[in-house]
Amino acid sequence: MKIGQVVDLLKVEFPALSISKVRYLEGEGLISPHRVGNGYRRYSQADLERLRYALAVQRDEYLPLHVIRDRLARLDADVEAPAPQPVARVVARDGQIVDNGPMDLEALLVHSGASESQIEELVAVGLISPDVRGRYSQQNLRTVRLAMEITRKGVPLRNLRAVRASAEREADTIDQAVAPRRSRSRSAGEETARELAELVADLHTILLRRAVDALG
Repeated sequence: MKIGQVVDLLKVEFPALSISKVRYLEGEGLISPHRVGNGYRRYSQADLERLRYALAVQRDEYLPLHVIRDRLARLDADVEAPAPQPVARVVARDGQIVDNGPMDLEALLVHSGASESQIEELVAVGLISPDVRGRYSQQNLRTVRLAMEITRKGVPLRNLRAVRASAEREADTIDQAVAPRRSRSRSAGEETARELAELVADLHTILLRRAVDALG
């Protein structure tokens, strides 16, 4: 199938997906479409499923690309790799199931395993925030799950304020870089910002690992 068809098939699950994003992930070695005689890419069903897996774990677990690439390599080698974490399923008032929807505090506690006091602390340090109706987004849920894993390793929740501040500084750097492009085309600026965010996240992971290795 052509790249446009791939994007169309995955767009329902990943609304922000674009042709340039697919090409970027190809350049990072996550997929390897074959090329026909005129040099055009042709994507197989296997390429489609690899993309779906990569996009799901990137969205739901905030994994950097090198970790996703490693997981795919393990799958290629028939070594069991973790499946994407399931997201919460929220039941609306009319009884309809809504995937990826906002949830109230009670649902957040159930799906994250956090206590109410821990949620209050995460709100206080600025890692999560409810909307005007007191509901929490799926991004909030993923943030709480990660925070719970970190605190189980011995890091107090209050210390995560520094992580938030670091992310905000990196976002400011990206914002300054894409400002000229955004002034010409808002959509192009936003797409570039997302791509830069992925690159900065990968670089941050490498530098953090290097710094941690130096501690020993």
